[in-house]
Amino acid sequence: MRPLLVVLFLCALVCAAPKNDGEHKDRSKEKKLSDEEHYDDDEEHNADYDHEAFLGDEAKEFDELSPDESKERLGLIYDKMDENQDGEVSEEELTNWMKHTQTKYIDEDVEKQWEAHTAAEKDHISWDEYKQSVYGFTDDMDDEQDGLSYKQMVERDQRRWNSADADKDGNLTRTEFGHFLHPEEIDHMKEIVILETIEDIDKDKDGKITENEYIGDMFDGGEGGEEPDWVTNEREQFKNFRDKDGNGYLDKEEVSAWIIPPDYDHSIAESKHLIHEADADQDGKLSKEEVLEKYDLFVGSQATDFGEALYKHEEL
Repeated sequence: MRPLLVVLFLCALVCAAPKNDGEHKDRSKEKKLSDEEHYDDDEEHNADYDHEAFLGDEAKEFDELSPDESKERLGLIYDKMDENQDGEVSEEELTNWMKHTQTKYIDEDVEKQWEAHTAAEKDHISWDEYKQSVYGFTDDMDDEQDGLSYKQMVERDQRRWNSADADKDGNLTRTEFGHFLHPEEIDHMKEIVILETIEDIDKDKDGKITENEYIGDMFDGGEGGEEPDWVTNEREQFKNFRDKDGNGYLDKEEVSAWIIPPDYDHSIAESKHLIHEADADQDGKLSKEEVLEKYDLFVGSQATDFGEALYKHEEL
């Protein structure tokens, strides 16, 4: 997932630049459970992916806890995951928890943005209101962010807005606004996700993604030098799996298969991975002891000064 769109300029530009941080996704490439990569450039496992997939927006908070505090709170989470209270967490229960953390993050993000852009107790927001709130007077500006002028970003946002506007009344309800902010979650928004992905990666604007454009979105090789192994592997992925018809580029259908693969659920895949890593007795389920034994896999603990950590007593 790409960083969220539009930040504030300096005070001198405040009348012409976006009026707030406009926290919605510029592009939703692969629908994942974390902004982290699951494996690093050397194909080493990256535990931060598991932390964020398992904890959602509370991952950073857990990084400030001591091992004992982490285990204590992980035990409370385990009790919530164990839906039938049989003392074991199944793959289904772990998957349900993962989906819960993702839904909780999205709901909180939508609520925060809704409050930022609408008046109290209002049940809809118009495009003009949102545009003014985020962009201000920017239509004629040539300044760029992520390769797009503000005019292009406004046009792109309006296109996404129109797609989210199911009843075509020009306004978005809170539900529709959520679809605008998180289009990767909604079936009827998939076309927008695919289109934005192609636009971002397709540097020569021919509507297709070549191998070099595909690699360039992930790796800036600079001038010369040998490419790392992971780039070589990605080139093989492109040739052998992404480019299904072997014509040297990805078309719309192939991009769709890449970023929104059919019959693939990230939550189920992550649950299988966590059980594989933590299931000591290989019974296909996780006991509380097994989870606590592998607490660093689930929640981690990276604090260097536990005495200064702020331990928030929030409902999980």
